Amino acid sequence: MQAKNNNIILITGTTGYIGGRLVPRLLESGYKLRCMVRDPARLQGRPWFNNVETIAGDVLKPETLASVMEGVSTAYYLVHSLAGGSDFHQRDMTAAANFGSAAKKAGVKRIIFLGGLADTTAGLSEHLLSRQESGEALRSAGVPVTEFRAGVIVGSGSLSFEMIRYLTERVPVLICPRWVFTRTQPIGIRDVLEYLTAALDVPESIGRTFEIGGSEIVSYGEMMTIYAQVRGLKRYLVPVPVLTPYLSSLWVNFVTPIPASIARPLIQGLRNESIVHDNSAAKVFPKIKPAGYRVAVERALARLQASNVETAWSDALSTSAGDVPPIILTSNEGMIMEHRQRIIAAQPDEVYDTFTRLGGKRGWLYMNFAWEVRGLIDRLSGGVGLRRGRRDPEKLRIGDALDFWRVESAEPGKMLRLRAEMKVPGKAWLQFQVLPHEEDKTLLSQTAFFAPKGLSGWFYWYALYPIHGLLFSGLIKKIAEGAVDTHRKNKGDDFNKKSSP
Repeated sequence: MQAKNNNIILITGTTGYIGGRLVPRLLESGYKLRCMVRDPARLQGRPWFNNVETIAGDVLKPETLASVMEGVSTAYYLVHSLAGGSDFHQRDMTAAANFGSAAKKAGVKRIIFLGGLADTTAGLSEHLLSRQESGEALRSAGVPVTEFRAGVIVGSGSLSFEMIRYLTERVPVLICPRWVFTRTQPIGIRDVLEYLTAALDVPESIGRTFEIGGSEIVSYGEMMTIYAQVRGLKRYLVPVPVLTPYLSSLWVNFVTPIPASIARPLIQGLRNESIVHDNSAAKVFPKIKPAGYRVAVERALARLQASNVETAWSDALSTSAGDVPPIILTSNEGMIMEHRQRIIAAQPDEVYDTFTRLGGKRGWLYMNFAWEVRGLIDRLSGGVGLRRGRRDPEKLRIGDALDFWRVESAEPGKMLRLRAEMKVPGKAWLQFQVLPHEEDKTLLSQTAFFAPKGLSGWFYWYALYPIHGLLFSGLIKKIAEGAVDTHRKNKGDDFNKKSSP
């Protein structure tokens, strides 16, 4: 599709849940897009990567923003530091102020921002206060801001929905503190994206704040009950008088893929009702008719069941491991490497496909119970554990979460490098590489890298070396067997096709 004009639309937060879904919709509408990201390589696996301009920039480093803003007419600000650590409030304020100032200097005409919806009379949690003050920080620079305030966003992979989904799926009897009965007006991700896209063509929206929500007001308990009904599950809610946000976050950490560090500020904000009181959005955007909660759940589950999840909350770079930039791995002093090789009677792409299907529901092929125990230990210590699973059961792309790993590098048919995000005293990677070998065979290299931090790191590595050796030797063996099975099946299919009349 031809671009509507030569004006550039800047989108931030494209590795996150909202930004990653907004890009293809704006492309379909014919806009010329520039995506700002700290590391452009993290977008290489996206199907729209070659149709947008990517540029490196960091809202916490104002010196990087001048070139990002050059020629931009409208900028989407979809950055949030919730997963970046306990100081997320200050980070949000600094980031928004930097962005607004750079936009003003570059002559950007408007900023579109997605903030948080909440009743301010009860006193806002730090998380919700951060969302609303981010809008004020953007406006303070003098660039007109269109701000949409939304509560719970319901969609496959969204943080709030995943918390509701996992709690309901895994716990037949739900212990319910007072926040479970707080009212909210959840909105489907499809409707949020419609508002964000439509704002570009509605000049009346410039410089205004809109509260957006679905067509139903429900409590969080009712959200769980409706979800259970859609899934055909029987769930029971048991109210309890006291369950602090701290204890609630530990429970969420144990039952769901969401770490306590992220769950805690979210739960603290659930004491505030998130209901639309200003219906301006309905008047300015009359064509958008937000769906009810049940419909939004049905749409989200349809995507999950079809393995068609575009983005997930865990795509964002900030994790329990912190903001770790990609690292070029070398054999420098201090790096421990455990290297294994195996010649396999299969094609390189067949071997590659085998190890890129690891994790998630398929598990890790060999001694899967040991991987599960390691994931449980990580969860109990406040890490991410295994329960994040994977975005897609068949395909991996740079930036994907894979259980307690992160895809740091991927070259289709050649190499996959995973960075560990479980809690370890150091930094760890697991790399698979395939090379064509003689007589239509493939050389598979599997390497575990570990950069220990202090004495505890060295002790960790050598204390676990026996179990690691057993796991990794069994893993490469199972990958080889799986690739051979695939090769035999493919040869059989080819033979049948040639033999058929």
